[in-house]
Amino acid sequence: MTTQPPAARASHPTYDQLVGLPAYAEQPVPVAFEDVNGHLNVRHYTGIASEGLDESLVELGIPQNWPALGHACFSAEHHLTYLSELRTGDRMSARVRLLGRSERAAHALVYLLDDTHQQVSYVMEEIFLHISMDTRRTAPWPADVAANLDRRIAEDDTLPWPAATSGCLALR
Repeated sequence: MTTQPPAARASHPTYDQLVGLPAYAEQPVPVAFEDVNGHLNVRHYTGIASEGLDESLVELGIPQNWPALGHACFSAEHHLTYLSELRTGDRMSARVRLLGRSERAAHALVYLLDDTHQQVSYVMEEIFLHISMDTRRTAPWPADVAANLDRRIAEDDTLPWPAATSGCLALR
């Protein structure tokens, strides 16, 4: 019996491709975030990428205080890829590409860039949900937010590189 090799996956975009996207969560790696290996601790990659995603959603009608207005975004699934280490003092930033949305969810890629060494450090693929804070259950996106998400997804779909996803996350 013979087996066929897996289909070739698109590789992640390069630093030079991503640096033109809006930057979020720009900061140096703080000493307090360093682990015993001398680099950014694993738990902070996800936190900083999540912060960048949250910042990127503000312009789409999802403010930081959205829960006080009766809405929230909850993370449902993640796929994390570590490509190069970030060390204390390295400048970093998050870049976001929205891939799609359903009635109650959205799919995004968030890239953490090592701006000091001009390389991609980390990729977080995420499915996040719109939540009604009254019921704490998923709910359809508000019409204005849905329209803004659709506009941004269409814009991001024109980027000149493929969206390299894990293949394990999908909108339902």
